[in-house]
Amino acid sequence: MIIKSENMPSEIKVAMRGGCKQVIKTDVVGKEQFLNLRLFSRFTLVQGSSIGYHDHVKEVEYYYILSGEGIVTESDGEKTVKAGDVVITGWGAGHSIRNEKPEDLVFLGIIAVEKQC
Repeated sequence: MIIKSENMPSEIKVAMRGGCKQVIKTDVVGKEQFLNLRLFSRFTLVQGSSIGYHDHVKEVEYYYILSGEGIVTESDGEKTVKAGDVVITGWGAGHSIRNEKPEDLVFLGIIAVEKQC
């Protein structure tokens, strides 16, 4: 199966999870193709935008940074991330991410759900 980029729906999320400004969310893989996933999307954050702090229980979220630079907040503080970095958050932990730079911050967000017996 091949999913062409022109068939990937995008939407603008305003104040996503209590964040600032707007985030462009593009569904790379649709829900009909999911297997133990809840999300497989590309996110674009312009300067000043963010995804607010949120927890992941019985799931793990991976952010794979494609371009730009961002600041991730986790329980142990803030960390800068850049292209090529991966952020892993799950098992009850939480995080947020923001872009303070002029260049767009673009990353893949993938949420894997805990397997049910």
